[in-house]
Amino acid sequence: MTTLHREWLFSFLIAFICIVLAAVDISHVPPAPGGLRCRGLITAVDNSLTRVDLIVKTGPQVLTVRLLDGPHKGRELPVVNQLTGKMEIDEFYEAGKVILVEYLEHDGRPGNAVARGYYRLQLQLVLIVLFFVLLVAVAGVTGLKAALSFIFAAMVLWRLFFPLLLRGWPPIPTGLGIVALLTGVICFSVGGLTRRGLATFIGSMLGLLLTCGLATWFTKMFWMHGAVRPYAEMLLYSGYNDLRLTDIFVASVFIACSGAVMDLAMDIAATMDEIKLRHPDIGIFEHMRSGLRVGRAVTGTMTPTLLLAYSGSHITMFMIFLAKGLPAANLLNAPFVAAEVLNILVGSFGVIAVAPVTVAVAGLLYRYNGQRERDPSPEPEKIKHR
Repeated sequence: MTTLHREWLFSFLIAFICIVLAAVDISHVPPAPGGLRCRGLITAVDNSLTRVDLIVKTGPQVLTVRLLDGPHKGRELPVVNQLTGKMEIDEFYEAGKVILVEYLEHDGRPGNAVARGYYRLQLQLVLIVLFFVLLVAVAGVTGLKAALSFIFAAMVLWRLFFPLLLRGWPPIPTGLGIVALLTGVICFSVGGLTRRGLATFIGSMLGLLLTCGLATWFTKMFWMHGAVRPYAEMLLYSGYNDLRLTDIFVASVFIACSGAVMDLAMDIAATMDEIKLRHPDIGIFEHMRSGLRVGRAVTGTMTPTLLLAYSGSHITMFMIFLAKGLPAANLLNAPFVAAEVLNILVGSFGVIAVAPVTVAVAGLLYRYNGQRERDPSPEPEKIKHR
């Protein structure tokens, strides 16, 4: 079986696993009580019961909505939008907008309808399709495999990892198993079933194991608990009060940085692969020195990645500390800020460590074979033009 056939067989296997994950529900969580869902056009708005305190709105907002699809298409019914005063959750509607409506059916008639937010599902689907089209247009077959890896990662997290945590599986070992599965699929899908893919996988996993160990250690040293994450307390009140939130926090640290670790490991492995292709007689130490020089440059730009990613999602939090004139010591010592500091720095340790580790692994893998596995796609100069 050729390398091309192996890679296509591997891709079909991943696609099959995605289909199985979509069809199988391992969470055994009973569905939340609810009714029918459809799009609805707001035709009228009644704000007489809504209380406004500066920019915060509380109380019910009563909407008149015409259903746009579903078994009761064309019917109008009142819809309640209960405002809680939390602007990150609430949405204040206007006439002429399309929302997602959830309602119950009584004797064949719709009723007890509530608003579930502006209808965004179609635009999200368009955005996903555009993302995949651009990915394939730029990267070709590799982009197609990357898109498949993207879908696989989403399905594994949503249909496998999260349900296993709800069923009481230990978060850290389960997280390591899941991240090993994702790393293997992504590395071998993009890098191929070659030494390049193997070097990427081994380098990534060694870096993530280091991150896991440091996260476990520093979480205890920081006296950190998992309830610093959003919705953690709500999760406990939902009947899952035996969950190990601290271990879930540790797992979230190394899972969050796994993408950056894989990215850097693939850069190093691809560089080592290309060097060996162009200079098959290069010695192992010179080969590793060349890869390490590239690794240093890539690490220099990759290190601020986690800082920018996490800081960008907490801009308003930092602004409120500045607006209140609080000192930096108060900011950095706050539990939720200390959690992000741990997240950024421990994740960065894994990113930094993965470069020399991947260089060493790739150097040893290519040491015993002067020629790399050939890329299954024909080289441009060998294509015959008719």
